[in-house]
Amino acid sequence: MERDAPGGVAQRPPPLRPRPRLVLAAALLAGFAILGAGAFVALELHGSPQGAAGTLLGSAIGGPFKLVDQNGNTVANTDLEGKWLLVYFGYTHCPDACPTALNNIALALSDLGAEKKEVRPVFITIDPERDTSKALKDYVSAFDAPILALTGTATAIGQAAKEYRVYYAKHPETGGDYSMDHTSIIYVMDPKGRFTASFTGEDPPEQIAARLKKLLS
Repeated sequence: MERDAPGGVAQRPPPLRPRPRLVLAAALLAGFAILGAGAFVALELHGSPQGAAGTLLGSAIGGPFKLVDQNGNTVANTDLEGKWLLVYFGYTHCPDACPTALNNIALALSDLGAEKKEVRPVFITIDPERDTSKALKDYVSAFDAPILALTGTATAIGQAAKEYRVYYAKHPETGGDYSMDHTSIIYVMDPKGRFTASFTGEDPPEQIAARLKKLLS
């Protein structure tokens, strides 16, 4: 459903592919594996950094990356310091979870008023095979928010996802196409690049905005 936002309309792009098997974001699959074991650890990150998970993982979520934005410019994690970041990993062919999350972010920023200039949404693709800079630019332009969209080589994307403890995997579809299974978490990073809080991709914009206002105050 499209929702009217103050100052503009944040629209959800139409579905582009069949629905993938989505890894629900009630919990974050953290870490890629103990070397040689291939095991994932499920960790609850939703809520305040004062909670147990935030205390344990405040320094474990996020890290160095070097990717390419929707305008073809190289962007490193250090280039984004100085603003609060809302980091979301997804892909442009995602039928519902990704547009829902980005739409909720756009509406939440509208609720922040003048404070929204202190926040930067960041969309990192987990499907670099299809998500070129141009594809990302076309995709994020549908949302009423200054979203920085990032792509890169499969290796660079994999490194960024590892730093954020993001799970993703290609899911073959009939006819030779594919979708992507992935976690749906919005990471809140402070101006020094430290993990501070998280939301699920389906959290209402009012809730996201209220939490951000407390963090920005």
